[in-house]
Order: sequence, then C-alpha cells, then structure tokens
Amino acid sequence: MAEASAGIANCLWLACTLVAIIGCVYAGLAGFLIRLYARRTSPKLIASEAVTLLKPLCGAETHLLADLATLCTQDYSGPVQLVCGIQDPADPAIAVVERLRQAYPKAEISLVVSALKHGENPKISNVLNMMSSARHDTIILSDSDMSVGKTYVRDVVATLQQPGVGAVSCLYRGRAVGGIWSRLAASAVDCHFLPSVLVGLRFGLATPCFGSTIAMRSGTLRQIGGFEAVRDVLADDYVIGDLVRQSGQQVAVANFTIGHAFSETSFGEIVRHELRWARTIRLLDPVGYAASIVTHPLPFAMAAAALSGFSATSAMIMIGTLVCRMNVPLQVSRLAGGSAGLVRYTPIRDLLSFAIFLVSLGPGPVSWRGSRFRVGSDGSLTQV
Repeated sequence: MAEASAGIANCLWLACTLVAIIGCVYAGLAGFLIRLYARRTSPKLIASEAVTLLKPLCGAETHLLADLATLCTQDYSGPVQLVCGIQDPADPAIAVVERLRQAYPKAEISLVVSALKHGENPKISNVLNMMSSARHDTIILSDSDMSVGKTYVRDVVATLQQPGVGAVSCLYRGRAVGGIWSRLAASAVDCHFLPSVLVGLRFGLATPCFGSTIAMRSGTLRQIGGFEAVRDVLADDYVIGDLVRQSGQQVAVANFTIGHAFSETSFGEIVRHELRWARTIRLLDPVGYAASIVTHPLPFAMAAAALSGFSATSAMIMIGTLVCRMNVPLQVSRLAGGSAGLVRYTPIRDLLSFAIFLVSLGPGPVSWRGSRFRVGSDGSLTQV
C-alpha cells in the first residue's frame, strides 16, 4: 500500500514538474515575442478618411470622461465623429457626455439614448441604436473602458488601408484606476491575456478580434450581415472577426497597444468578470482553452515542490518558474497604455488565474453589467 502511494506521488510529481518546465519554456517564448512586438511600427497613412467612432456606454465609471477625452484630442486631419450610445434615460453616463461636449465644443459628439432592444446582447442593441447617427463610411467601435494615444485613429485607419484587410483590432494593456483590487485585475492582462495572444498569433493558433477596437468600413459591415448578425451572442467581437475572415478578408491586429481601465473594488467583482471571459473562451475554443494549462506553471511548480518535500531540485524549479513568469509582465510593461508596477502581483495573479481556469471548466451562468446570462454551446445568450 505504501509503495503504491509512493508510486502515485512520484507520478504526480513528474507530471507537475513537466507542466512547470513546459510553462517556463512558454513564458520564455512569450517574453521574446513581446520584445519583437514592441519594435513594430504602424504603416503609413495613405489618406485621412472620414471616421465615425462608436462608444456604447453603460454607467459612469470614474475614468469614463478621461477615456472619452482621448478620442477628442486625436492627431488626425480627417473628419472624426464620436457617437455615444446609452440605453437608460437615467444613466449617469449622459451627464458625462454632456461634460465632454462642454470640454470639447469643436468636436463632433453625438448622443443616442434609446432603450430599444434588438437581441439578447445589450451592447449590440446599443450599437444598433447608434448606427442611425453614424455619418461616415469608416467605423471604429470600441468598448467604453478603453483609453488611446493621440495617433490612435490615424494608426487604425492606416492599418485598415493595407491590402486584404477588412477589419482592424487592437491589443491592450491593463490600466488600474483604483486600489489593490483594480491592480490585481489589470495584471491579468499583462500576465496572461496579451502574452497568450501574441504566442497564438505567432503559431497561427489565435484568430483574435477584440472589443477594444473593431474598425471596418460600412461595406464590409453590410457584407457580414451588419451588427444584427451578432445581436444574440456573447462574444460579439470574436464572431465579427470570424465573419470578416469568412468574407475573404483579414482581421489585422494593430502594431500598438491601448489601455483597458480596471476599476474593480472587490474580489467578487474580479471573479465575476474573469469567469465571464474564461467561460466565453472555453466555449469558443475548448481544445485551445484546455491546452492553455501550460500558461499556469507556477501552481504546478509549487505542487511539485510540496510533493517532493521541498527538495533542492524542486525548489530550484519553483524559483526558476517564478522568475520566468515575472519576466512576462516585465516585458509587457514596456508597451504603451498600461499601469506601472503590476509585475509585483505576478505570484498571486498566477494562482488566482489558475483558480479561475479550474472553476471555468464547470457549468454556470455569467454576469455582465449587473445581469446574469446562460451561454449556449454556440455562444448564444439567454438572460436568467
């Protein structure tokens, strides 16, 4: 009996050690690809097209005015229209848009307030209500919690003008706008999301299109069935990208990063938000999601050390794993848009991300903007 138990323990130690070592190799590769990405530059703008920026809003986050203001100070010579959409006439975001208009009287800022529902996805219902006010052929849709640099519109349009490109999306960094919980949430982007996307892109394993930015021309939008085509799905951004690729065009990822604001004030907020992300990804790509276990080497290195009685070899592997993991957000920190000092959260971030990974493997609803939804195997939404 004792020999059998020892054999099981040895097998577990070996498995945990192998996952930890593979995870270290992955982390090294991710760090290298991040450095390469940081050296890329945006293509040259061919012509300054007229652009409509779509911003679906829900609630007045503390960072909202500042984030919207980054769209009103663009270094771009073409006409730019900003359309903000709100569904609830009592939403405090309306007052924020009015303050934005006062601060930038020369900017063309439209406000659409409509509770008309077009489907189960509340964001897309908002966007569909906004489209009647969009005046220009080139459309850039982005989530409300994004902040951008002064050349954002110019660089997105320049990327869209490249041959074969039907849509443009952007990678983003985590930007904390609160205390420790927001910093812990923001560090998930730097430690896991952004590196995973770059590795996936390098090996053709990822076909991303993010709500951070979806830029396309109206002709392409009509070709894929308009925003109506994604009114009942959770991962509207992913499906839009897939539809663009099905039309024979590319979805280009821009050569720069923008900022994603995190304002979480509790551990519960982090868990609800990240479980929605995780379960969405698992439904869209179950095989790839299962394989992403190698992006969580630290818990396995710790388990291997414990199984070995903290032997010198296992302890060295655990320390080496921590160093490899901390190098990833260190490289990400050199990109634009995010908060400084997130590297220090790597150990606890890795343990939390692994816990989210495990919980997401089971069934359960997702929380989104105060509502709960069940997600079908096809990504469709049903409010509960």
